[in-house]
Amino acid sequence: QVQLLESGGGLVQPGGSLRLSCTASGTIFSINTMGWYRQAPGKQRDLVSFITSGNNTNYADSVKGRFTISRDNTKNTVYLQMSNLKPDDTAVYYCSADGRVNMTAGFHSWGQGTQVTVSS
Repeated sequence: QVQLLESGGGLVQPGGSLRLSCTASGTIFSINTMGWYRQAPGKQRDLVSFITSGNNTNYADSVKGRFTISRDNTKNTVYLQMSNLKPDDTAVYYCSADGRVNMTAGFHSWGQGTQVTVSS
């Protein structure tokens, strides 16, 4: 199956920046959409941003203008550049990807998550 590994989380002060990375590995024929979700304690897991194979992007209203998603198809990697971070951005961030492993089988995988904490 396809495995996703996130990195780049950590502790940052309000107004600071972090860049998250997620790399897909395994048997992959193609990746369609890659995205980021986040889940704060006691809250639902919400979509933050996604990017399609055609580089169309979508952002949650709460992060528009502050976060930028991008992907490097040669590395099977998606990035989330986070700027002007706020305490409300504190959450576990999960990477997601869907696509195909061959002509007849698709996949939808989740990463293990990386903690982002925004605090002074």
